[in-house]
Amino acid sequence: MDPVLVGLVGIGLLLFLFMLRMPVAFALAFVGWVGYSYLASPTAGCKILVRDLFVTFNSYPLTVIPTFVLMGTYAFASGISGRLYKAAYEIFGQLRGGLAITTVMASAGFAAVCGSSTASAATIGKIAYPEMKRYHYDDTLATGCIASSATLGILIPPSTIFIVYGILTEQSIGKLFIAGILPGLALAGFFSAIVFVLCYLRPLWGPAGRTTSLKAKIKALGGIWEAIVLFGVTMGGLFAGWFTPTQAGSIGAIGALAMGLLRKSLTWKSFWEATIEGVEISCMIFFLIAGATVFGHFLAITRIPFILVDSIKGLQVSPWTIMAVIIFVYLVAGCFIDTMALVILTVPIIYPVVIELGFDPIWFGVVIVLVTQVGVVTPPVGVNVYVVKGLVPKVPLETIFKGAVLLAVGHVLTIVLVMAFPQLATFLPKYVKW
Repeated sequence: MDPVLVGLVGIGLLLFLFMLRMPVAFALAFVGWVGYSYLASPTAGCKILVRDLFVTFNSYPLTVIPTFVLMGTYAFASGISGRLYKAAYEIFGQLRGGLAITTVMASAGFAAVCGSSTASAATIGKIAYPEMKRYHYDDTLATGCIASSATLGILIPPSTIFIVYGILTEQSIGKLFIAGILPGLALAGFFSAIVFVLCYLRPLWGPAGRTTSLKAKIKALGGIWEAIVLFGVTMGGLFAGWFTPTQAGSIGAIGALAMGLLRKSLTWKSFWEATIEGVEISCMIFFLIAGATVFGHFLAITRIPFILVDSIKGLQVSPWTIMAVIIFVYLVAGCFIDTMALVILTVPIIYPVVIELGFDPIWFGVVIVLVTQVGVVTPPVGVNVYVVKGLVPKVPLETIFKGAVLLAVGHVLTIVLVMAFPQLATFLPKYVKW
């Protein structure tokens, strides 16, 4: 059978296994192993499977994953997220829609020490929703804001998606981290503006909270020093070239633990639970990368990525037209495939095309994160929406999706902004040594 046809059959089988809810990592590894064995030999297939698993779990560059994941789980266990929300509430809570804006700002702050959108949704949601209901916020705005603003967790560094993208494309993780800062701040600004407009058009959606004094606002800033220190040390160290990404994550994790001990907010129970959660998340990512590596070798032997590059090179259209098509495909695919799985599955195929077209790989990494974020708040996958649904089971799923989609306009505006002004993603990385 023609290798290209085998590759297309393999992709179809992979999608079928996804529909059967087979774990993504195992589906990737299984299809890759079977396909490689068919095109080469069963012996070669078994060797490539064992080698890829060993190389993935024995890779030093991948140690950056558990360090930053543990930094996020320890930050939550230390109560940093709760103090961030309280500080943001004192500053923005008295505005119309102020609690929703507070949720956006707290999510942005927690993103700087977390790196996961689902973790941000679960963490901030536990704090934000009861507060918004206490002030009679509409469920559409309250739940939608929690789900959408949590996506800042995979854009503002540290980001697990940036880590995986950097490993797959052999790009600097430090530069990718720094590249996400300005687009992340722009997205937070768009979210806040959308909340303001919604509450202006529908005042009952977000009534103003209690008024706080200037003294209370200044005092509340004391609740954000941990996040600032953690972010400053880890990202500042990367920016200056003082340490590697793995060292930065380790320092951040130890720092989060130290802050929890100083505050006396970290218990043995919360420490153990945070460690277990961090290890589980890290293992999930490791298996995804290993499975994607096996599948990538299968695709390479089918020559589909190379044929795709040659075909696109032959098109008589501008590179920006092709990029627009790529973004559209990602937006549609993100509605059906989990973000991490989508990145791991498609980047090895799309990345050579993007480089051949002359686009900056760091800029493309930021674009990939932005467009895949949309999928975590839109049906039918909408992982963040289901996380929020788990926190507030009485709120209908369609209500949460409605609010999340309204704020998803912020994603679209940020994508347009980054495409119109690529410097937003490429300016800061020029000064990073790692």
